[in-house]
Amino acid sequence: MDWMESGKMAVKTLTANKMRSMLTMLGIIIGNSSVIAMVGIGQGAQKLASDQFKSLGPNLVVVVPGANAAQTRASDPPKTLVLEDAQAIAEQVPAVTAVAPQRQNQFAIVRDGLTSTSSVIGTTPDFLSVRSFDVAKGRFITQSDLEADNLVVTLGSEMATRFFGNRDPIGEQIRIKGVSFQVVGVLKEKGAFLGSNQDDTAYVPLTTMVNRLTGRTSPYGLDVSVIYASAKNENNVSAAQYQITNLLRLRHQITTDDDFTVQTQKDILNIVGTITGGLTIMLAAIAAISLLVGGIGIMNIMLVSVTERTKEIGLRKAIGASGQDILTQFIIEALMLSAAGGAIGTVVGIGGVTLVAALTPLQAGIAPAAIVAAVGVSGGIGLFFGVVPARRAAQLDPIVALRES
Repeated sequence: MDWMESGKMAVKTLTANKMRSMLTMLGIIIGNSSVIAMVGIGQGAQKLASDQFKSLGPNLVVVVPGANAAQTRASDPPKTLVLEDAQAIAEQVPAVTAVAPQRQNQFAIVRDGLTSTSSVIGTTPDFLSVRSFDVAKGRFITQSDLEADNLVVTLGSEMATRFFGNRDPIGEQIRIKGVSFQVVGVLKEKGAFLGSNQDDTAYVPLTTMVNRLTGRTSPYGLDVSVIYASAKNENNVSAAQYQITNLLRLRHQITTDDDFTVQTQKDILNIVGTITGGLTIMLAAIAAISLLVGGIGIMNIMLVSVTERTKEIGLRKAIGASGQDILTQFIIEALMLSAAGGAIGTVVGIGGVTLVAALTPLQAGIAPAAIVAAVGVSGGIGLFFGVVPARRAAQLDPIVALRES
């Protein structure tokens, strides 16, 4: 018997028991679709996180208070960075073009009876260039605002819409923590960053933030939450990181462990990529378990099929079919079940990834490697788990088979 004839007989056998064949394929379908969907969604999450960090600003260097170990031990990091550190970096680090220190808190913001608890960021004029923000109308914080502790505020686009609707907010007043501020500008839409809505944020002069809203909490000066610095170009990022580290060690008179951490955008992206990559592999591995379950289901049904078709196997052997012919037919049936399940599962998985990309911010994509791997594994599982029942069928004695039937 040739492979073509065995294939035709396998198709007839499988279509004669449509419901059982579909239920047998279900495990493969779920496994394939899950693997493809999980890998696609995982890669989408990785790309989303990467794009969000890139949106922070070009050639960014981030300085935060406390060493990495200290930050993991305490939810409130030590207040070791001050405005003077940022000014020293801007003046004394040749690899840096601009520096933007920042201090952030949540405050109640009130306008005409409407109250919203939102983020308020105290910063400096260079924030726009360092963080790649643009002004939609009005202006941003100026150096004179910073020096005079002016009560001025620039609003994110969403906050401006919430408090003023379609009206022009420039020149209007809002109250932050009970203090009246004049709106001088509105920023262009920026989007969310790691779950934080950057458009629902108010921006005030850093000195005003400390002197009128939060108070001074560090014995070293006007403390800040983070310092963002922009390197001259991509080739200067590592040099900027090295120079900033040395400068701050000298300023803080450090001889042992640093009381700050300097990270580049690349460092952060590598950490995020490692985390999201690990999560993607874990999700794909969990989803792949259903492929194994599907393979066991194929073996189980094929063993049942061998028992049910004992008479057929006996008759075929009695009229001249060899054990190899019987083995080939049952292996083909198992491969057809796994191949059909793999094809349907691939379509379902691609559909799921497309739906996620359309309905969520995740830029989920279809990974060709995941499709090839899932289909290849499902075919291998069909072959592997189909061998045992096929061998059992091929080894049946025709006389015993006809007698038992």
